[in-house]
Amino acid sequence: MTSITIAIDAMGGDHGPSITVPAALQALQNFPSLHLILVGDQELLSKILQTKKFDSTRLTIQHASQRVEMSDVPSQALRNKKDSSMRVAINLVKEKRADACVSAGNTGALMATARFVLKTLPGIDRPAIIASFPTRIPNKCVRVLDLGANIDTTPESLAQFAIMGSVIAAAADNISSPKVYLLNIGEEEIKGNEQVKKAAVILAEAKFINYQGFIEADSIHSGEADIVVCDGFVGNVTLKTMEGVAVFIQQLIKEAFMRNAFTKIIGMCAKPILKTFIKRIDPERYNGATFIGLQGTVVKSHGSANVRAFCRAIEEAYMEGEKNIPDQIRAQVELLIKTSLPPQGE
Repeated sequence: MTSITIAIDAMGGDHGPSITVPAALQALQNFPSLHLILVGDQELLSKILQTKKFDSTRLTIQHASQRVEMSDVPSQALRNKKDSSMRVAINLVKEKRADACVSAGNTGALMATARFVLKTLPGIDRPAIIASFPTRIPNKCVRVLDLGANIDTTPESLAQFAIMGSVIAAAADNISSPKVYLLNIGEEEIKGNEQVKKAAVILAEAKFINYQGFIEADSIHSGEADIVVCDGFVGNVTLKTMEGVAVFIQQLIKEAFMRNAFTKIIGMCAKPILKTFIKRIDPERYNGATFIGLQGTVVKSHGSANVRAFCRAIEEAYMEGEKNIPDQIRAQVELLIKTSLPPQGE
C-alpha cells in the first residue's frame, strides 16, 4: 500500500490544535498508510500529544513560529508571515516532503500563499476552488467550481475551470465522461451575461469535454450534472446558501419534534429515517474544498470545522494523493488546453 504524507496546518482555523490534532489522530486510525506532519508551535503541539496514544512513526511535528489569523489581510500574511504554519505546510508540498496540505485557515491567505509557492499548472491562468455536494441520487455528488478564488473571471478561465473539473471528476469519482454545465439564470442560450455566453461558445467547440449547456441553481442537486462551473462570486454565494439551507432544515426538524411530548414520541419513532436524511445533507460530510489548478494539492477546510469535518478534509487530501490527482490533471489539462482552448487573450 502506497504511503501518503499530508502536511496539516495545525494552527489554522477558528479552533486551531483543539480540532486539528484530534482530527489528525482520527485520520491516522482510518487510513493505515497515512503519514501526517503537524505544522505549528512545537511546544504546544507536543504538550497536547503527550496525553494521546498514536504511532510516532506516522505522526511528526514541524515547527512554525507564526500563525495566520482569520482576520489577516492575505497580502500581509504572504509578505510578513513566511514562517507561519500555513506557509510551512505549503512549502512541504513544494519540497515533495508532503503529498498534500490541509488548512482551515484564512481562505484568502491560503490561496495567495499556495499560488505564490506552488504556482499554477502550465496553461492555467487562475486556480479555482472546487468541492462536492450531495444530489438527489444516493451516493452521487456534484462538484462545483469556482467557490470563491476568483471574483472576476474571463470566459477563457471559466472554460479552463470546466476542463479541470472534468479531469478531477473522471479521476476521483470514476466517471468516464463527466457532464459539465455552466451555472446561469436560465437554460436558454439567450440568457446570462456576456461572460457566460462566451464561455458556452468555447466549451461547445472544445474537444474532450462533455459540455451539456446551462443549468439553473435549483437543479444543482438534481444529479444530472457531474460538474457545475461558475465564477467565484456566484459560486461562493451558492456555497453559503447551500450550507445555510442545510442547517436551517435541520433546525426546523429539531424544533418540530421538540414541541411537546406527543411530537417527541413521533420523533423517536422517526429517528432512523431522520438520521439518514440529515446525514445526506450534513455539510460536515462534504467538508474539504480543493484549490485546483496548482502544482500541488491544497485542501481548504471550513474555518469553524469540528473534528469530524476536519477529518473529512484530510480524507479528501488523502484520496487525491492516493490517486495522484495533480499529475493526472497536469497531463490531461496540458493536452486538453492545447487541443481544445485558445490561449488567454485571443
